Amino acid sequence: MGSDAGRNDTAGSGCRVMQTALALEGGGTSIAEARHRATEFLSEAQEGHGLPVSQQVLELAQLVVSELVTNARKYAPGPVLMELRITAQAVDIVVWDSDPTIPAARAADPGRIGQHGLEIVQAVTENLSVDPEPVGKRVTARIALREETDVPGRGPR
Repeated sequence: MGSDAGRNDTAGSGCRVMQTALALEGGGTSIAEARHRATEFLSEAQEGHGLPVSQQVLELAQLVVSELVTNARKYAPGPVLMELRITAQAVDIVVWDSDPTIPAARAADPGRIGQHGLEIVQAVTENLSVDPEPVGKRVTARIALREETDVPGRGPR
């Protein structure tokens, strides 16, 4: 199924960084496995290290993990790698896959069924970037640990 390498590092700015990685080999359980890992990781960051992970951040992270891993499993052959990194300011969800095609959000179409994943991820994250790699691409989504009303482009629900 998956493998992980968890560790705590100090970033160049002196900010403590926790991270974990998971290799997803495929099959129908990989998305659930990725969500479960994200939940465990963020719970450990909150309970074990006192980082401010609210229920909202946890739910957004699960949503983003689901969308990014689903897209990677759907469109890319081969394995998918997921990395989670958290600092006192944000959690980064990084998904690598072997497909070099750079995804783009589609124009709004209320009649379209499905294929809204990237639009959803853009709407709930502070930042979303897609970087080509020598093999495939790396998608990084950042979720701020501060309250939702502080996230650019989003107001209270």
